[in-house]
Amino acid sequence: MKKIITIAGSNSQNSINKALLTYTASLLENVEIIPIDLNNYVLPIYGVDFETENGIPPAVKKLDRIFDTADGFMISLAEHNGSYAAVFKNTIDWLSRSNMKVWREKPMLLMATSPGARGGATVLESARGYFPFMGASITDTFSLPSFYDHFIEDEINDDNLKEDIYIKVNSFQRSIKS
Repeated sequence: MKKIITIAGSNSQNSINKALLTYTASLLENVEIIPIDLNNYVLPIYGVDFETENGIPPAVKKLDRIFDTADGFMISLAEHNGSYAAVFKNTIDWLSRSNMKVWREKPMLLMATSPGARGGATVLESARGYFPFMGASITDTFSLPSFYDHFIEDEINDDNLKEDIYIKVNSFQRSIKS
């Protein structure tokens, strides 16, 4: 069975990106979902001096081993001031010290949502340009605007957005089978 790692790029206990990710992952068929909660991998802020003195933290080594098992990734990014949440960026910085191809050249469905009308579009654009250098094979991106208007009772309630995510999930599903 194919293994899909899911990561909400936030450390919020009530992350709307985690809600979107959980919903989207539920649309996949015949896969094992391996959810990564960044709250379970508390890391020091990356710095070369820290790494020189202490090496790579055990939590990073553990995540790196988990990433080695992936057949694909589903990521939903929180947007903080137009960029990645600090916890996500720090985790990626640390992971890149173990393996610069963090995403292992595996298929990735890249998403974002926010309470605003742009739905995390800025961070999504940034990640779309940056992640391939770190080994992501992005199959598609999805932005859910105005989360609290379009995500009710644990699902997307707008027909056009729902159709869009179904198409993108099906494309991702096909990419992990090949």
